[in-house]
Amino acid sequence: MDAQSNASQAALDRARRKRSRLVQTIDPALPGVRGLRDLWQGWRDYRELWLTVGLFDIRKRYRRSVLGPFWITISLGAFILGLGFIYSPLVGGGTASFLPYVAFGFVAWQFISQLVLDGCTVFIANGPIIQQLQAPLSIYVYQTIWRHLIIFAHNLLIYVLIALLYGLWPSWQTLLVVPGLILVSINGMSIGMLLGTLSARFRDIPPIVQTITQMMFLLTPILWRPDQVPGRELFYLLNPFYYLVEIMRAPLEGRAPSLFVWTVVLAMTAVGFVVSLLFFSRFRNRIVYWL
Repeated sequence: MDAQSNASQAALDRARRKRSRLVQTIDPALPGVRGLRDLWQGWRDYRELWLTVGLFDIRKRYRRSVLGPFWITISLGAFILGLGFIYSPLVGGGTASFLPYVAFGFVAWQFISQLVLDGCTVFIANGPIIQQLQAPLSIYVYQTIWRHLIIFAHNLLIYVLIALLYGLWPSWQTLLVVPGLILVSINGMSIGMLLGTLSARFRDIPPIVQTITQMMFLLTPILWRPDQVPGRELFYLLNPFYYLVEIMRAPLEGRAPSLFVWTVVLAMTAVGFVVSLLFFSRFRNRIVYWL
């Protein structure tokens, strides 16, 4: 614990000595500049801190455990296996085609939904630290994204096992999971800035978002395929979770996401980032008083 504190303090000391002169010269009165400066300083000056703390969060959760974070993968894998064998006769098709579809969808959904839920409480959960430490608030958003990227990397073991079981060899389309993962992470950053700020002020936001997320799971093609609901395409076409899941699931299945999916995700990412950045810039100085 002392080593962890010393490493964090050393990272903070180094960060204070190398402030970015470029960002400091930008007029803070311009819309979004305060939030952009916060993001830049959190990335450039405090990266070592949130990388270390994010990894420490995972280790602390599974301290004294033999398998450590792989318990997340085991529990998720057991859940996917049970659903795959139970639901495959109900929705039609064999297990060989349905189980990979469900598995890769669940891996993507787990990453996306946790970004949304933890993004709502990112500032609330770190309230005592925020009130005592003068640092960019974006470091807590980065830390949340980094923590779930580590969990996602562990859950990729499920992809490896299913690929070996059913002979799904990686192709060039599989590499598209990397830009998809980046776009989803940027959306997670936007959610942290927007919903995290709103949740700090209005504590009803997290349970509302949790309820909506649970409902959206049923409306997102994970346990069912889009072609199995003819005449009800609006259930997934107007569902933003569908596009975020599809842009990650399709490469894992060895196919490229459609151009329409890429277009929607890029538009969501751009609009969401701009809106959340403007909102975060406007209210970031009040967050400490709301906690």
